[in-house]
Amino acid sequence: NIGVQNFSFTSEFPFTLTANLPGGGNVGLEGKAGPIDASDASLTPLDAKINVKQLDLAASGFIEPSSGISGLADIASTVNSNGKQAESKGTVNATRLKLSPKGSPAPTPVQVKYTLIHDLQKQAGQLTEGDVIVGKAVAKLTGGYRIEPEGVVLNMKLNADGMPVNDVETLLPALGVTLPSGSSLQGGTLTADLTIQGPVDKLVIDGPVKLSDTKLAGFSLGSKLAAVSKFTGGGQSTGSDTVIQNFSAHAHVAPNGITTDNVNLTIPSLGVVTGNGTISPNNTLNYKMNAALSGTAVSGLTQMAGVGGKGGTLPFTIEGTTSDPKVMPDVKGLMNSQLKSGVAGQLQNNGNNSNNVVNAIGGLFGKKKPK
Repeated sequence: NIGVQNFSFTSEFPFTLTANLPGGGNVGLEGKAGPIDASDASLTPLDAKINVKQLDLAASGFIEPSSGISGLADIASTVNSNGKQAESKGTVNATRLKLSPKGSPAPTPVQVKYTLIHDLQKQAGQLTEGDVIVGKAVAKLTGGYRIEPEGVVLNMKLNADGMPVNDVETLLPALGVTLPSGSSLQGGTLTADLTIQGPVDKLVIDGPVKLSDTKLAGFSLGSKLAAVSKFTGGGQSTGSDTVIQNFSAHAHVAPNGITTDNVNLTIPSLGVVTGNGTISPNNTLNYKMNAALSGTAVSGLTQMAGVGGKGGTLPFTIEGTTSDPKVMPDVKGLMNSQLKSGVAGQLQNNGNNSNNVVNAIGGLFGKKKPK
């Protein structure tokens, strides 16, 4: 439904527009337009207020279905165009938001306060302000985009500084991020500085991520290391949760999976865990890790090697899936590590001769050369 007063091709005139949208929503515009651009009506100057209710992102046709993006959005904004450049400011409130093909609707609403400048002829623009708000968590999204026949292509940055983890966790389902079954992140903060590039349905996200002073409740890495602990003669209990003092990594998220490099994880009950790994598109894990153990967690390892001491190194792998991770000892890495440290320790204590070398190697397995 369109209403126009004092229409003219050559001067400004007031108008109203209302329309029903695919999926049951509706849109309303009210403002002034004109004079009409004779060569391209879309370049006509415009000054209007826009209100959109219950825009179905998946059914609208504005977004490539393969992107996996869906949800319902309410939009209140203004747009001012001189026929060459349009500036829009407004607020988007989205519910049941999903941002990944393997994601599920977020249980909490997401709000975006934005300002963008769009070049009407180039069909490209800049998002100069983009505050993404989930509860008390706020991230800053800025950068450029262009509209191509195949879809929208992004070149943006997302900066999150000290966002409350409890609020961020409610958005993880929408992103397709799966935590171990029965677990949840509690407390602490998240910091990230990410680039977002490529077509909307094939985005590549890259950059550092850091968690501080949080807890993975309902999941104990110490328990998952039980097989490793028994293998090394340990097995100390570390509780039912994993307390994380610090976690940092460089993340690379692409259509072919997730790569995390330079993982550095400080767990007070275990020590410092480092490593690298990948998560496939079907959430299969492939990680090679190394734990520099501290405190009581190290005793079994040092006893196995027969070298004593207050610290030790434990290599292990993480396989399985994100919802059901399997932590296993890296036997080859463990034996190499302990062979080197055990022999070196024995040689240092007993002198460099063939008998001591044999005794040192035997000590790794709790055996001594018969006298």
